[in-house]
Amino acid sequence: MGKIKLTKGELKRQRDALRQYERYLPTLQLKKQQLQMEILRQLSLKDQADKHREKKLKSIFVWAGLLAEPQVNIKELFAFEKTVTSIHNIAGVDIPVFEKAEFKETEYDLFTTPLWVDNAIEALKELISLQAEINIIDKGINILKHELRVTTQRVNLFEKVKIPESEEAIRLIKIYLGDQMTNAVGRSKMAKRKIENLILSEVAA
Repeated sequence: MGKIKLTKGELKRQRDALRQYERYLPTLQLKKQQLQMEILRQLSLKDQADKHREKKLKSIFVWAGLLAEPQVNIKELFAFEKTVTSIHNIAGVDIPVFEKAEFKETEYDLFTTPLWVDNAIEALKELISLQAEINIIDKGINILKHELRVTTQRVNLFEKVKIPESEEAIRLIKIYLGDQMTNAVGRSKMAKRKIENLILSEVAA
């Protein structure tokens, strides 16, 4: 805490500041709680998507060897194009939400192409979509964690620095002003006695 002015004006300023800190702190604490809860929710969503992805991978491994067949180049039949997202606001923070993955497809001859290709393309699309979803969830978690760090710093600043500093400043100013008032009363009494003594001495003379 820097040097403070021991005046009534400074006392008012410190009281106003304290009221602002105490009014703003609950909002910050609520935001911190909301961010923590949303991070946990997003981590749970990621865990579910990870498990789904692993399950899908295991099912693909059963027939993955077919992708090596020379007459089929699966990469020529479809390609990932883009991830479509929307925006979700949590405690004033915008995070991306996965909607879908879009693919560019090439038409192929159904008569000359092996029957397993259709199922393979759909399975690979789902796997790619799951990975895209996980990437978006990770991005959202990183945004939320950054905002949580900033909010936590502000909560700590208010709780551990600003509010205690203002309370201490108010305490010191009140003590000083109280002492000044006591001294002023004392000086007033002394002056009054001097005047009374002077009058009495003059009258006696």
